[in-house]
This record gives sequence, C-alpha cells and structure tokens, in this order.
Amino acid sequence: MSVRKRILPRGWYPGSADECAGEIEGFLAGFTPPPGPWLGGVAPHAGWFFSGKAAARVVRTLSESQGMDRVVVYGGHLPGGRSPLVYVEESWETPFGPQPMDASLSGELVSSGAATSAPKGFSDNTVEVLLPFVKRFFPDTPIIAVHSPSSQGALHLSAALDDLLEARKLTAVYMGSADLTHYGPNYGFSPKGTGSQAVKWVKEENDRSIVDKALAMDSQGVLNDANQRHNTCSAGPIASVIASAARHKVEKGLLLDYYTSFDIIPNSSFVGYAAIVY
Repeated sequence: MSVRKRILPRGWYPGSADECAGEIEGFLAGFTPPPGPWLGGVAPHAGWFFSGKAAARVVRTLSESQGMDRVVVYGGHLPGGRSPLVYVEESWETPFGPQPMDASLSGELVSSGAATSAPKGFSDNTVEVLLPFVKRFFPDTPIIAVHSPSSQGALHLSAALDDLLEARKLTAVYMGSADLTHYGPNYGFSPKGTGSQAVKWVKEENDRSIVDKALAMDSQGVLNDANQRHNTCSAGPIASVIASAARHKVEKGLLLDYYTSFDIIPNSSFVGYAAIVY
C-alpha cells in the first residue's frame, strides 16, 4: 500500500494520538454543533496553536453528516495559473493512524486531465494540518485531497470531481482549507499601518468582505475579492467548496467562528481565521 508520510514537524500539530485527542477536546470544549445536515465547510490551516479551534469546530460540525462515502479536502496555496494537484496515494499518515484515500478516483482526475499528481516530496500545510481532525471524526471514510487553484480552475475542478462522484453514485462532504488576510511586515501587506486600527480594518472590512461573499455562496465574488483585497491565501478552496455545495442545492453558509492570530498573541503581523459550514 502506498502511504504519504507526515511532513510537517510537531509545531504544526502534536505527534501522538493522545496529544492530538487532548487538544481537540480543548478546542471543542463548550461547543455544540448546530443542527445540519452539513455538506461542506471552510477551515483554516495554520498551526493548531493558532487556528486549531476553528478547524476542529468545522470538522466536528461536518461529522454530524455521518454515512457520507467520501471526504473531499480542497487544499490551497495554489496560484491561479496552476493545474490542480491531487494526491494519489492509498493512505496518509496521521497520529491517529493512516487515513484511507480514494486512490482510484484521484487517479481518474489525473487520467482525465482535470489534475496532475502531487509529487511524493511535495510539502504543504493546507491539507496535512487538517487530516488529524478528519481521521478523528471520519476515521474510516476515504478522502480525496486536491489543491484548488485561485482562479476559474477552482470551479472546473469542483465540476470534474463532482461528475466522477456522481458517476460512481458516491456521496461526499467537502472541506476547503483557507486562511484569510495575512497582515503586517512579515507578509509585506500593511495598508493601514500597525496597531488597533489595522486589526479593526482586517476584522471589520477586509476579512468581512470575503466572509460575507463566502456566506452568500458567491464563488466568483470570492475569487475577485481575493485578487483585489489580498484577503486570503487560498481563494480556490473556498470557491470549490461553494461550487460543490451549490450543486447540492445549498443556498447559504453559516459562520461558526472568526478570530485572528492577534487575538491569541498580539503582533504587528497576524492572520485571520474563519470557520464556515454549508
């Protein structure tokens, strides 16, 4: 069996099942998932110390829709001009044990020309950091993990993947991996200077703009907003999840949580995190 090994070091998420379980319990303390059923969500992908609470609550909420045949994880950090990258291994190593993958369907994405295979040494946090949550709440459900470009290609990818699922009569729940505004000198983006006014602008204007479009399921608006406002590193996954959810007659999203890394450790450079479900 082909297995994709863990690449991210322990600072991104814990190394053992017990440590992961303890942190997940903490993230979910006092949280009650809203009634579903839920078909999709957007979760952030920073290290668990910063964005773990939001990510855990998205995956936990989606797990209310048990019985789905597949979990689709749309990864990010892919520029608009790139072809989608899909992982074609049979499983992925996590602290909770190997997460099964649908290597057959992923291979069909490659053979159809809808995506290219992710190289074995390819390293990116946007999928891997979410997988322990997926394994915890969807332990036996095979995943399809594919990086979605920040362009119209995100919508084409969603359509191609959904067509393959429908042809096989498979149901799925969809997750899009995306952080929001990367603000401050560390990211070369400080249009409002520093301090409280910068934080206020990110929260109430820049991030709010793309969150509102995501909640309204405006996939094209999300892509345009990201290009104009630089308010997400991964517009493609958001657009792909919206397109997949819309195809299943979902009409709006629900914001579970929103905060920034500034709320955890104040700094002149910070990132926004939103937890959205559909």
